[in-house]
Amino acid sequence: MSETAEQPVENGAFQLGEPVLVCRWRLHARKVPLLNRHIRALAARRVAGEPLSRGLLSWAKQHVEWSLADDTTVPVPEDGVLMLVVDETGQAAMSTGAYEPLPDTSAEALAQRAINAQREAQETDVAPEVLACVADGALTLGVAEEATLCGAASLAEQLARARGCAVTRDPALPFRALAGMGEAAQGALLLSDEHGAVLASDADELAPAAADLAILLTEGYEKLLRC
Repeated sequence: MSETAEQPVENGAFQLGEPVLVCRWRLHARKVPLLNRHIRALAARRVAGEPLSRGLLSWAKQHVEWSLADDTTVPVPEDGVLMLVVDETGQAAMSTGAYEPLPDTSAEALAQRAINAQREAQETDVAPEVLACVADGALTLGVAEEATLCGAASLAEQLARARGCAVTRDPALPFRALAGMGEAAQGALLLSDEHGAVLASDADELAPAAADLAILLTEGYEKLLRC
């Protein structure tokens, strides 16, 4: 990681403890395109059962908007990832590094990532990656009805609804995709704060309505990232 920032503390001494929350947000040209969505999801997360402080949320947003964007003396990758680490006491640090694409984008691999993210959400309340499925022009998100969506998933939901597509939720979706069950695997799509919208590389040829929705989600994210 090439750039590091620490959350200010009152006595001026900073020592990050054991990390209990790690957020990875895609950045491009010194900006985090989904920053407002990430901050809303961050506000819904919990550390040791407690919400993050308003001070941490404000520091994270201001650091990205001001320091990261304006301080050109600090090298930041053109296409990178911002990592926010929070310890058990609520102290935080940020760093940046080069973006590395997923080495395996098969439906099985994407489903396993989503299942791992669900396990993380049991501790922090928000999964950083969500498996979705496009079928018959509708979008299914692999989370519970009451779940707060990560930034990438909330963007996908908004894009789908704006197109007039139905959006439903099914927390069993990644498990059905992992088992190779029907449309759950055939139209699998990972919605990730780090990797964006990633369609399974081994997906069968999609029906026109599903293919159009998949293109909307993947290209919509890329356009936002590069703008």
